[in-house]
Amino acid sequence: MAILETQELTYTYSIGSPFEKTAVDHVSLKIEEGQMIGVMGHTGSGKSTLIQHFNGLLRPTSGKILLDGKDIWEDKNNIRNVRFQVGLVFQYPEYQIFEETVYKDIAFGPKNMGLDDNEIKRRVLETANDIGLSEELMERSPFDLSGGQKRRVAIAGVMAMEPKVLILDEPTAGLDPAGRDKILEHIKKYHERTKNTILIVSHSMEDIASFADKILVMNKAKLFCYDDTVNVFARADEISKIGLDVPQITKVFGELKKRGLDFGKEVFTVGYAKDLLIRRLKEREVR
Repeated sequence: MAILETQELTYTYSIGSPFEKTAVDHVSLKIEEGQMIGVMGHTGSGKSTLIQHFNGLLRPTSGKILLDGKDIWEDKNNIRNVRFQVGLVFQYPEYQIFEETVYKDIAFGPKNMGLDDNEIKRRVLETANDIGLSEELMERSPFDLSGGQKRRVAIAGVMAMEPKVLILDEPTAGLDPAGRDKILEHIKKYHERTKNTILIVSHSMEDIASFADKILVMNKAKLFCYDDTVNVFARADEISKIGLDVPQITKVFGELKKRGLDFGKEVFTVGYAKDLLIRRLKEREVR
């Protein structure tokens, strides 16, 4: 069964005013438990509005959002609990850090859930380890850390609530390549341990290609496509036409295919491209 589902989800801003605009238009999709999903779309496509519906920050103009098969708005008093189950990390979350120590900042969410001290400690230390923060940092002020470390503290604060679904909006925005790779590596580590569902919004096809089981693409408030990663990259030309850029390595192999060198599969990561080339060279040596 799907962990998250939308049924004809529609959201319109400023209804009845000159600024009325539909940001999400009759979107229906099912997100299966345990998957890593990449979410993409150009600015104004509706992707940010869509993800804010998943944990009840926005209420649909029409349609439904189901969590574990239940309409999250069936009982308005249950929305707080929904937000514990669907954790949302906004872009530049480090700006929301406010506690005096790293430990207290990560513990803030679990504490609000009413958990006891031992359970809070377990969650804080496990999550800190997942995200690459050592125990020595726990008593330091988060404001004394590097930008990348602050980002990880903020993400850990949501992870520590152990939501069934974790949504991260541009988690690598503004980071240098090394910092970006570290964040993605630690998110993968968290996923391997928890097996929870993760959605990552990103403008980078390279980043999404490296982790996503499936990719959800929004365009002009509508669902453009939602499919396995390999099938989405097979539509590289269509994706380019709606203003998104495919990975450079996909473009390279697309050109090779046009020139008669077909590798039979879509290529969207450098590592996979290397393996294909090595295999092809070995085949030629055998011949």
